[in-house]
Amino acid sequence: MSSPAPKIEKGSSLWRDAWHRLGRNKAAMASFWIIIIIAALCFLGPAVLPLPSPSVIDLDQPAGSPSAAHWFGTDYLGRDLFARVLYGGRVSLLVGLVATSVAVVIGLIYGAISGYVGGKLDDFMMRCVDILFALPFLVLVILFSLVVDEPASTFTEWVIDTTGWPRDDVAPITTLIPLFIAIGAIGWLTIARIVRAQVMTYKKQEFVEAARSLGLGNGRILFRHILPNVIGPVIVYTTLAVPGIMLLESVLSFLGLGVKPPNSSWGILIKEGADRMETNPLLLFFPALFFSSTLFALNFLGDGLRDALDPRSSKD
Repeated sequence: MSSPAPKIEKGSSLWRDAWHRLGRNKAAMASFWIIIIIAALCFLGPAVLPLPSPSVIDLDQPAGSPSAAHWFGTDYLGRDLFARVLYGGRVSLLVGLVATSVAVVIGLIYGAISGYVGGKLDDFMMRCVDILFALPFLVLVILFSLVVDEPASTFTEWVIDTTGWPRDDVAPITTLIPLFIAIGAIGWLTIARIVRAQVMTYKKQEFVEAARSLGLGNGRILFRHILPNVIGPVIVYTTLAVPGIMLLESVLSFLGLGVKPPNSSWGILIKEGADRMETNPLLLFFPALFFSSTLFALNFLGDGLRDALDPRSSKD
């Protein structure tokens, strides 16, 4: 009588294992759903909830308390605070995500080329990074935002003229383009160093030597074999960098170089609330609640992703 064939265990990918480990991290999963809920409120809430426009002034209720008509109350001009928090959240989240994405793409390409090529090119590229690190970051962002402001204005007119979209729909987003480019073009330095260090480690591994022995080109080895192993730290850095960039946006907006009126953001709302905290603390409480919840959730999610994507724990 023949023995039964051994059962073949189905393999599991690194990303599937990482998702299972992340699912067991209650703090990270709770943070993930908090981010989803806040993002859904900011981007979908104004379309499904009975909210007034954030720019409409209720002359009967300046600095009013929460009521059935105004769930979070009104600000010092009589504008609905809940609507302003949601619309401000759109801007803050967009700035954080888009500007971080720009920084990650630049840093990923720059650090990968520097770490893989090595030698004199690596020395030159890293010295450029060191010089930029030595310069005041905020001053660089301000100067860069001033440089790209005019091309972005031209782009806004081009979008309106070629598509026929209403100016009120296009202008609010395109006016943020200088902010996206300025922060992203300066904020890639740290991720470039992280990626360079990771690439320099992986390019000495056996699987890279095996790829070279098969005759694969440097570009394919770098982008198909090395960079997929670097994505984990990059994702973790991205989740931790978004809150910092959102804070930077609030500083630039306060200086008049970020979000322009009548648009708003959580940073601007917090600043306005802090100025009037003694007379109406709710103006500070609600924007700070949304902003701090997003910040803490992103940090907890980043910690969870760091643990889940750690290859050393893939067999736990």
